[in-house]
Amino acid sequence: MPSVTAPAGRTRTFLELVLWPADGHYWLAVSDPGTGKPELAHPGVDSESGRGLILVEGLATAWTVRPRPTRGTSVIAGLSFHQGD
Repeated sequence: MPSVTAPAGRTRTFLELVLWPADGHYWLAVSDPGTGKPELAHPGVDSESGRGLILVEGLATAWTVRPRPTRGTSVIAGLSFHQGD
């Protein structure tokens, strides 16, 4: 399954990126047509993948993974307007 965290050039897939302000956050949704559900992983030091949601977890105030209504999956994350929140 192509992944939204796949390194550029390794695989080609359609990605959708949506950004909007609401409730004191910038909300960011990254979606792809894949059918799998991304999960927070703990890759080894030599692993070449598996760090995307670790970055989301570290930067976002809140985040979730949701299936798209027709096809695909979205990772939605809220980044606080205010530093330290």
